[in-house]
Amino acid sequence: MTYLTPGDPKRRAKRVRWLLVIVLAIFAFRLIDLQIVEAPKIDAISYSNRAVSRVLPAFRGEIIDNAGKVLARTIYKYDVNAAPDIVGPFVHKSNGQDINVTVDQAAGQIASLLGMQQSEVMAKIIGTTKYSQIAKAVDASTYLAIKNLGIPWLFFDPRPSRVYPNGATAGNILGFLDPDGNPLEGIELAQNSCLAGKDGEETYEKGVDGIRIPDSAVTTKAAVPGKEIKLTINSDLQYFAQQILTANVAKLKADWGTAIVIDAKTGNILVAADAPTYDPNNPSASPADNRGSRAFRTSFEPGSTMKMVTAATAIDTGKVTPETHFYAPYGLTIPNSNGYRVTDSEVHPTSKLTVAGVLRDSSNTGAMQIGNLVPWQTRYAYLQKFGIGSKPGSGFPGESAGLLNTTTTWSNDIVKRYVSTFGQGISVTPLQSAMAYQAIANNGIRLQPNLVQGCVDASGIMTPVVPTKAPVRVVSAATARSTMDILEKVVEQGPIGRYAQIPGYRVGGKTGTAQIIDPATGRYGNLHAISFIGMAPMDNPQFVVAVTAFKSRTVSNSLGATPIFKAIMQQVLRTYRVPPSTTKSANIATEWK
Repeated sequence: MTYLTPGDPKRRAKRVRWLLVIVLAIFAFRLIDLQIVEAPKIDAISYSNRAVSRVLPAFRGEIIDNAGKVLARTIYKYDVNAAPDIVGPFVHKSNGQDINVTVDQAAGQIASLLGMQQSEVMAKIIGTTKYSQIAKAVDASTYLAIKNLGIPWLFFDPRPSRVYPNGATAGNILGFLDPDGNPLEGIELAQNSCLAGKDGEETYEKGVDGIRIPDSAVTTKAAVPGKEIKLTINSDLQYFAQQILTANVAKLKADWGTAIVIDAKTGNILVAADAPTYDPNNPSASPADNRGSRAFRTSFEPGSTMKMVTAATAIDTGKVTPETHFYAPYGLTIPNSNGYRVTDSEVHPTSKLTVAGVLRDSSNTGAMQIGNLVPWQTRYAYLQKFGIGSKPGSGFPGESAGLLNTTTTWSNDIVKRYVSTFGQGISVTPLQSAMAYQAIANNGIRLQPNLVQGCVDASGIMTPVVPTKAPVRVVSAATARSTMDILEKVVEQGPIGRYAQIPGYRVGGKTGTAQIIDPATGRYGNLHAISFIGMAPMDNPQFVVAVTAFKSRTVSNSLGATPIFKAIMQQVLRTYRVPPSTTKSANIATEWK
């Protein structure tokens, strides 16, 4: 029999101790490796699995009128979202008590606050996805009510939302944003570089249940809010003008109408009204054609309002005075035109009229004779100085230059040269017409129209808009004064112009009844663009008001536009507390014997 020799217990214990030391050393090394050497890498991987980043949208700057009234602002609305993969019953604390809430109960509470059916909400919150939108852009009060329900599987995304507190007032000027916050029209588009802020970014951590870990938010880049745009618009006058214009365009059954008010000494646009217009809070409710501004973009043949330009040109070149005599027959044939005949609007015997009388009676034949005294190249240059054929420079997007045919066209087309004396063969926008009269009211100097005063930063410092065009001396101050005297006679004595009279004030202006070409025939049709453009007070004009109604169907002459002018000009004079006139008009003859 063989016996095993027992080992040394001390040696065996020593070996076990060394083995334990080695194992512990391995564990210690690995622990140090994980907790110290590899810790940053592991933390980064872990954080990337927990971290969620989202954009912090910047607040868009406000748009204000010339008195600081807010016309556009940004508020927060909120998207209500759910994480269907973690939807389930939960415990809600209320008045210190735990209340068990089922999914059905939670869906019913959400539905009642959103004005939805419970079944609609259930359809959105049941599933295995991590995201489902229940409602988009709810207001702050609804958001707070839903948040106070304490539902752990709901989360909310703030969404900046543009609000226009005055509705349609100045809507045609302000423009609007698309659902993603991109500017599409008006000042919102033109001044986006000032109004738009810079989005920030926020990072936070979520747990395995998908719910945000409290106090884990880290703002990695703060949002920078946009700056403020200050307009030249007087929102009270804008509202008044829109009401008057809209009511009268409806009476006239016109396609559209515009009303513009200009501060004659600064070029500031106080009113730019369109009818029909739209509410920028809900632009899709209006046709696309009504979402811009025809006052800046739409051009048309102006008709007799351009007779002022013809008279001023002839006076400035020394060809006539306000009392130069003319025979004004009912009709005249243009020389070398293959018999092209021009007539006045009504049949009448040959009149003996001065230049002032030609404008008073709005005689086409008289205007042609006045204009023909000036070489056509010179008249063309004066039209350019009055701003015809070039963009006024208001800064409104899509501003039109109208149409002034080339000198080559005028050279080859004698009819265009003649009919341009009474506003045919050229096209202007309502703003261009207004600024031509502003030049006369401002002693012969045409200014660049201003719609935006400047961009205002958070500290209240405004960076003014720098004019891109220098003032233009269109006619001499003496010519401007003579032209104003003529325009005043139109209002004092004119068969239609007299409806523009304002008690206590000297007013001057000019009617316009322009034929409109029918696209189907290429010839002038039976509808007209009717206008009245005037200024007051005539001893030192401060304001120009220009009114147009396009394709008036109930009144075919400027009698439809003149009362609109009067109502708006009265309100302007009242708003700015312009004292009544204390002087009398010039003693100018309008007829001769």
